[in-house]
Amino acid sequence: MGAWRRIFLRDLRISLRQGSDLSMVVMFFIITAALFPFGIGPEPAILARIAPGVVSVCAMLAVLLSLDRIFLNDFEDGSLDLLTMNALPLEAVVLAKVAAHWVLTGLPLIVAAPFIGLMLNLPDAGYATLFTVMLLVTPTLSLIGAVGASLTLGARRAGILVSILVLPLYIPALIFAVAAIDAAIMGLTPRPYYYILGAMLVAAIPLTPWASAAAIRQALR
Repeated sequence: MGAWRRIFLRDLRISLRQGSDLSMVVMFFIITAALFPFGIGPEPAILARIAPGVVSVCAMLAVLLSLDRIFLNDFEDGSLDLLTMNALPLEAVVLAKVAAHWVLTGLPLIVAAPFIGLMLNLPDAGYATLFTVMLLVTPTLSLIGAVGASLTLGARRAGILVSILVLPLYIPALIFAVAAIDAAIMGLTPRPYYYILGAMLVAAIPLTPWASAAAIRQALR
C-alpha cells in the first residue's frame, strides 16, 4: 500500500506543478458548455431541456483532453520502465495513476458541473442527480480512458487515436447519465440508472487496469 500511495502522490505532485494542465481541463469544460447558449439561443426552456446532455458530453470531452498525460510523460522519460520493475504489480501502478488522474480532472469537473447546470438553466430537481451521476461516471471515464492511453503509447498523433478508441466506449455512460438526470427532472426515480452506472464502475475497476497493464508491457518491448 505504501508503494501505491507513493505513486499516487508522485503523480499528484507532478501534475500540480504543471497547473496549466489542470486549469486547461476545467476551462475547456466551462467554455465548451458556454458556447451552447450562443449557438442555439438563450431560450430558458430549450437550455433546460438540453442541459443534462450538454453537461455530460462536455465532461467527457474534457476528460478526453487529458488522457494522453496519464502515461505519456513517464513513457518518454523512462519512468514507466522503472515502474514495471517495481515490486508492486503493474495493474496496481495503473490504478494509482488513474486515481491521481481522477483527482486532478474528475473532482474539478464535479465541482464545476453545478455552475454549468446553473448557466444552462438546469431545473432544481436535477442538481442532486447531476452530482451523483458525475461522481459515478468520471472515475469510469478515467479508467476506460487509461486503456486507450496505454494502447496508443509511442504512436504518432496519439491524442487523436485515443479519441477514436475511447469515445465509442463512453457512449453507454453518456446515455445512462443523461437518462438519470432527465428522470430526476421529470419527477421519476433515477435509482435504476445509478445501479447501471455503478455496475459500470465496479466492472471497470478490475478489468481496465489489467487491459492497460497488458498494453503497457507490449509498448515497452
